Amino acid sequence: MTLDIDSTIALLLSDKFHVPAENIHPEAALQDLGLDSLSLMEFVFALEDAFGLRIPEDQLDPRQSGITLTHLRDIVEANLNHGGANAAGSPVGLVA
Repeated sequence: MTLDIDSTIALLLSDKFHVPAENIHPEAALQDLGLDSLSLMEFVFALEDAFGLRIPEDQLDPRQSGITLTHLRDIVEANLNHGGANAAGSPVGLVA
């Protein structure tokens, strides 16, 4: 797969949610990135839109503690591999 999920996640966090780049690393937990609960939900929606898929809440609830960016990447990758709406395998263009 040529898709760079990590870069897309980092781009969303830094550009749309103003998370400092130094805070964005694979072990970072969602709740430690300085986003409030509404921002966390908006981030998940933005992530779904970027990849053209919907992640079931039973797979990802951003209010759940301990979800790291690595875990988030694995969830996105699994959903892309199981017929996500973006069959081309590349992120949908991010709108600033």
